[in-house]
Amino acid sequence: MNITKENIDALNAIVKVDIKEDDYKDKVTKVLNDYRKTANIPGFRKGNVPLGMVKKQYGKAVMIDEVNKLLQESLNKFLTEEKLDILGNPLPKVNEDFSWDAEQLSFEFELGLAPKFEIDLTSKEVKKYHIVATEELIEKELENIQNRYGEQLALEQVEEEATISATFVNEEKEINKKSTFALKDLQEVNRGKLTGAKVGDVIELDTKELFEEDYKYQQTIGVSKEDVEKLEAKVTVTVEEINKTEKAALDQELFDKLFTDGSVKTVTELKDKIKADAEKQFQQQADQQLLNAVTEALVENTKFDLPKEFLQKWLRTAGEKELTEEEAVSEYEKSEKGLRYQLIEGKVMKDNDIKIDYAELTEYAKGFIKTQMAQFGNMNPEESELNDIAGRVLSNQEEAKRLQDQLVSQKLLDFYKENMTFDTKEVTYEEFIKEVYNVDNK
Repeated sequence: MNITKENIDALNAIVKVDIKEDDYKDKVTKVLNDYRKTANIPGFRKGNVPLGMVKKQYGKAVMIDEVNKLLQESLNKFLTEEKLDILGNPLPKVNEDFSWDAEQLSFEFELGLAPKFEIDLTSKEVKKYHIVATEELIEKELENIQNRYGEQLALEQVEEEATISATFVNEEKEINKKSTFALKDLQEVNRGKLTGAKVGDVIELDTKELFEEDYKYQQTIGVSKEDVEKLEAKVTVTVEEINKTEKAALDQELFDKLFTDGSVKTVTELKDKIKADAEKQFQQQADQQLLNAVTEALVENTKFDLPKEFLQKWLRTAGEKELTEEEAVSEYEKSEKGLRYQLIEGKVMKDNDIKIDYAELTEYAKGFIKTQMAQFGNMNPEESELNDIAGRVLSNQEEAKRLQDQLVSQKLLDFYKENMTFDTKEVTYEEFIKEVYNVDNK
């Protein structure tokens, strides 16, 4: 057997595999002898069927099967030994003159080669955000905490700070939903209509003038975001319960409920905790934005060609369903950017010895599990319990892949932070959302 490679250009090559009868003859004979021992052919005892008869009946099919096995093994070994960095999989070239009866069987495969390129990490175009918690945000969260741990007081009638449980009904629009809402969430005209109402009262409201915020429509009367804009109807509101929250006092009793370790003694210390927790959450969003921005910058600034025609041809047969030429072109255009970043990411990791081993992935999974358990009050799980849960999680291939991707992203982000210069900007959370996502969060 002989395997050779011919480079067409820097991104495309042809591998030729020549196979002679001596390369597969012994394996074919062994398979046929095994067939002979088990074949059931009328007129012959089992195990006594002449080899020639077995060969005549099964020889060609066995030969083709053994050649294909040998071909695949030899090609994979060649690619590994030659350390060829290929994209997609080798594509067999059609040879119209091919014959399985030839003395020498010749096969050709097209290869798409990964491009050679360098990465410049000196770009200063990437913006890095530092999100700070404002005094307004801290005061709002402080109020939320007081309400959350406050006492619910029943009211005889709706007043300014009331929370109302009521059923919204419009039979024609198929609206029938019980919801709880704050009076202050209503538009002003409806606040006036409900103020002074008592349990059992029925008030008719216009949906066009219901809530200040669109999302409140969706939550309260159970309609989709699309329906909110076109909904024009009257709803009857039957008041079922009226409450008011007596805010919890900012005292040591509340502090100890929030922080059982006794680390908070004053309102100032509580505000500091709120600020630190908020900015820790903000940092996660800022980090994700930074990783996205670095990815965009690297893809934009790292120029290299791809074996475009090869990849489009490969995409036609790579999935479960064969694609048309037009579908393959479209699929390539959709996936090209992701492929470019995969190549860039792989090179960054290889050049800078960024690796992940199973022990490291296990520790990462345990940290993730500890965070989840803490949300349910288990602050100090046993190490054996963490190991057991982590083992079960990582035995799920999809979950293991998800955690591995997260860990890779975290390692790359840490690397970029240490090795790139950024244009850092300090913003509030509202400014960050508006600037990055073009959404007004107020």
